Amino acid sequence: MGRRGLDVGRGGWMWGGTERSEAVKAIRAGFDYGMTSIDTAPAYGQGTSEEIVGEAIKGIPRDQVQILTKFGLSWEGTKGQFFFSSKNNQGKPIEIYRYSGKDSIIRECETSLRLLGTDYIDLYQIHWADPTTPIQETMEAVAQLIKEGKVRYAGVCNYDVDQMKEAAKYIELVSDQVPYSMIKRDIEQDLVPYLME
Repeated sequence: MGRRGLDVGRGGWMWGGTERSEAVKAIRAGFDYGMTSIDTAPAYGQGTSEEIVGEAIKGIPRDQVQILTKFGLSWEGTKGQFFFSSKNNQGKPIEIYRYSGKDSIIRECETSLRLLGTDYIDLYQIHWADPTTPIQETMEAVAQLIKEGKVRYAGVCNYDVDQMKEAAKYIELVSDQVPYSMIKRDIEQDLVPYLME
């Protein structure tokens, strides 16, 4: 992590709606065959993905697992900016908001630590930018978590160059998780050159 990079990683996006025992087996098999990192988020199954990851990594030495999780999407209130409608794990309608105020970040981190069964997160990333909260407030909250030893590194998801520059005023970022494929290559115009500096 940091400047070293990831060896082999796996995402946990759809594990909120899959057979739990199969997901646990898949994660464990990944680590048995050389996987080093697991990416999840509270929004994946309203915490279910983090629970599954926590269950799967029990017994694996913590220094052999890099846990990447996120914050900033809430379904428990209406603070922030409405993002989309969804359904909870019981099939009832919920509304998801982008919110990354300090109070929420600290609370979300504590919940993630508990669900993951760990005392620190290797990479803590804002899931989507929250236009209702200053980037400074968001990054200072993550910096506090790093200082407290609950988080090792800070990252972002779906940030553009201007947002990255603003965030970098307050914290060192080690990642920006964005869509990129053979078809979707627009980040090569500005984001990739900025990140390569």
